[in-house]
Amino acid sequence: MEITNNNCSNHVSAYRNGKTMDQCKDEARKNSELLSDEISKNGEISWSRILEVADHDELVYKLTLKYLRQNGFDIGNNVMPRVKPINIG
Repeated sequence: MEITNNNCSNHVSAYRNGKTMDQCKDEARKNSELLSDEISKNGEISWSRILEVADHDELVYKLTLKYLRQNGFDIGNNVMPRVKPINIG
């Protein structure tokens, strides 16, 4: 009996503007590096600034927020839509 995994596929999906998921991830990583510097200078940035840098691409925007959180930033919430360094202590 052969076991197949239908969840795995070599199919490459195209997202907004024909980008692949890997291209979106790369763009989001670059955005998070750029925005990390901006946060360091200004103390915080708004979610709208992130959306602007992501060129209004929702997937890149969400991935950018994810990477900022992974890099130790407080990404806020719907009540406080801003990103700032996490205050320890």
